Amino acid sequence: MVYYFIMQNKLTNKKVIVTGASGGIGERLVWHIARHGGVPIMLARSMDQMRQHQEFLKQTFQSESFVYQVDLQNEKETDAILKQIIKEHGQIHGLINNAGLGIFDLVKDMQWQDVERMFQLNVFALMRVTQQLLNHFSYYQKGHIVNIASQAGKLATPKSSAYAATKHAVLGFTNALRLEAVKEGVQVTAVNIGPVRTSFFKTADPGGAYQKNVAQYMLDPDYVAQKVVRHLFTNKREINLPNWMEMGSALHRLFPNTMERLLKKQFNKKY
Repeated sequence: MVYYFIMQNKLTNKKVIVTGASGGIGERLVWHIARHGGVPIMLARSMDQMRQHQEFLKQTFQSESFVYQVDLQNEKETDAILKQIIKEHGQIHGLINNAGLGIFDLVKDMQWQDVERMFQLNVFALMRVTQQLLNHFSYYQKGHIVNIASQAGKLATPKSSAYAATKHAVLGFTNALRLEAVKEGVQVTAVNIGPVRTSFFKTADPGGAYQKNVAQYMLDPDYVAQKVVRHLFTNKREINLPNWMEMGSALHRLFPNTMERLLKKQFNKKY
C-alpha cells in the first residue's frame, strides 16, 4: 500500500510519451502509467489499437490519455507530431522510447532493407525523438528519458548481428546522453531486457524456433512494464532483466572466450 501511494504521488498528472504504444510492452507501460495517476501520450502506427487502450483506461481508471498516429521511420511525420504534442500539452515530463523492430538472420543471409529498417526505427528514430524532447526538457530543467534497449546490446549472439548492432548503438547513445543530460536536470535510463513474450517475434522469428527454445526464459511484458514505471522519475542508470542474463553479460565481458565456449549451446538458440 505504501508503495502504491509513493508511485501515485510520483506520477500524478505527469505526462509521459510512450512510443510503440499499441501493443506488447508499450501497451502495458501505458496501463501502469495510468494506474498510478500519470497521463500517457501514446504514439504508434495502429490508431485502432490505441483507441481501444484509451477507452479501456478511461473505463478502468477514469484516466485521461492521448493518442497520436505516427510512423516513426518517417522523419517529417515524426517531427510534425512531436511539435503538435508539445503545442497541445505544454510541459511533457517523460519519454519512453519503446518502439523497436528485430529481424534475425545470419550475416550471409540478411537482407539490406531489413538492416536499414532496424536502424531507422531502433536507432535513428529513437535519437531523433530524444533530441527534440531533450530540448523541451532542458527548457524546464526537468524530465526523464527511458530507452528500451536489450541484453543483445551487451551480448551479441549468432543470427542477431544487425539487431544487436542497433542495440549496441542505443546503449552507446544512452550512456553519452546521460552524461550530457545531467547538466539539464534530465534523468536517463537504459532498459536492457532479454526475450519478452510479445508480437515482436512474429517478425524477428517467424519460424518460431527461437521462441520455442527460450519459452521457459521469456519475460512477461507486464512484469517488464511494472519495473520500468516503478523507476520513472528516479535516478536509475539501468534496468537489467532478467538478472541471470545480466550476470552472464558481465561474465562475458570479463571472460569472453571462456563464456563463448561454455555457453555455445545457449548462444545458438536462434537456430
